[in-house]
Amino acid sequence: MNYRQYRKARKLTHECCNYCDGNCLLLDDGEECVCVQSISYSLLCRWFKAAVLPLDAALCAEISKSRDEVKRCVECGAVFTPKSNRAKYCPDCAARVRRKKEAERQRNRYLSLSVRK
Repeated sequence: MNYRQYRKARKLTHECCNYCDGNCLLLDDGEECVCVQSISYSLLCRWFKAAVLPLDAALCAEISKSRDEVKRCVECGAVFTPKSNRAKYCPDCAARVRRKKEAERQRNRYLSLSVRK
C-alpha cells in the first residue's frame, strides 16, 4: 500500500467491529493488543479484508485486485472494477456521461429533422 491507501485503510479500521480504543478484540487474550491493521502498510488482518475493506469499493479495488481487474475512469480518473471489458467510466460518471450523450443525440436528431422540413 502507498501512503494514501494506508491513510484510507486506517480510517476504515474504526469501522471494524473488533476495533476498540486502538486495540483488537480478536487478539485480546487477557492483555490488550494493538490493532495490527491500523499500524501496518500491508493487509494483515483477514477480518479487515473480508468484512471492512469492501465498504470502500475504490480502495478495495486498488489494493486487492490485480492490474488486469481494475481500470481508471476516463472522466474522473478514479479506480473501479469494471463489470465488462468495455467499461470506460466508473459507476458515478457512467450515468452522467450517458445523459450527456443522450442529450446530444436528441439535439442532433431534432436539428436534422428541422433542416429537412
